[in-house]
Amino acid sequence: MKMLNVGIIGTGHLGKIHTKLIKEVMRAELVGVYDIDNTIAKTVAEELDTISYDNLDIFLENVDAVSIVATTSAHYELIKKAFEKNVHVFVEKPITGTIEQAEEVVKIAAEKKLKLQVGHIERFNSALLSLDKYHLDPKFIQTDRLAQFNPRGTDVAVVLDLMIHDIDIILSLIKSKVQEVRASGVAVVSDNIDIANARIAFENGAIANVTASRISQKKMRKMRMFQKDSYISVDFNSGVSEVFRLISPNDMNLEHFLSFGEIGIGENKKSVIYEQPEIKEVNALKHELELYVNTILDDKKPIVSGEDGLRALKVAEIIMQKIEESKLK
Repeated sequence: MKMLNVGIIGTGHLGKIHTKLIKEVMRAELVGVYDIDNTIAKTVAEELDTISYDNLDIFLENVDAVSIVATTSAHYELIKKAFEKNVHVFVEKPITGTIEQAEEVVKIAAEKKLKLQVGHIERFNSALLSLDKYHLDPKFIQTDRLAQFNPRGTDVAVVLDLMIHDIDIILSLIKSKVQEVRASGVAVVSDNIDIANARIAFENGAIANVTASRISQKKMRKMRMFQKDSYISVDFNSGVSEVFRLISPNDMNLEHFLSFGEIGIGENKKSVIYEQPEIKEVNALKHELELYVNTILDDKKPIVSGEDGLRALKVAEIIMQKIEESKLK
């Protein structure tokens, strides 16, 4: 079986988790870790029985692919460095610090035929994966992503830290161009935006209302989708989704569903049914890394491509721009 030699760049909290999980991924061989702080890299390498490198060039010469789990400001230079060595890249979200940087690395990946996958992990949440048998065509989406305060991550606005997860999912679900964005937000406990709300209107008439906060007392990661004949609730914390649908009584055996009665009369009569899709037991990050490895070895397009990461970043930048504009009014 062909194996992929993988290295991890960045050995902080999340980088350590990447290092541990890549060792469990089939078809992947952990080569070692690199961190600008070699002391931390050595500690993680010793704990997880691997090698730490103190020279990035030598490190990149020994791998086929890397997982970049460094601060956002370092993404651009690290991706470019990897591409110079013809190394495939998985990079945690957001893809880079600026749109111009993202556009450049996406272009380089295409020119050199290298795989670039962006770590929008919520795409692989069991709650979302459980909906794979349903046709999702939402016309209105409401998301709430609230977190308790943690100093880690406050170097960027909550839009890039938390909201970008939901932006990416929304853009993957609504197959239409963004028409208009309205947004407001405020810095509360850091120098960056800590709570934000955005209303995203699409050319096909769909609307997304997105809220993110990192100063909440309780954690919440929920998405509610409304489409013709369906209401779908997704709880990213519990991994559970719930589906309420309208169906014709003649379409299927209603004994298999929990029914909430009927609406309409005559030929227009429909039953309101409730379903809770089977929860898929999956470690989202491990699954994400497995798909990344398979994407390279099987020469397939990444599920969350560099282009996807760029699109999400563009919308996030528009939201932050609108928030700044709202402060001037």
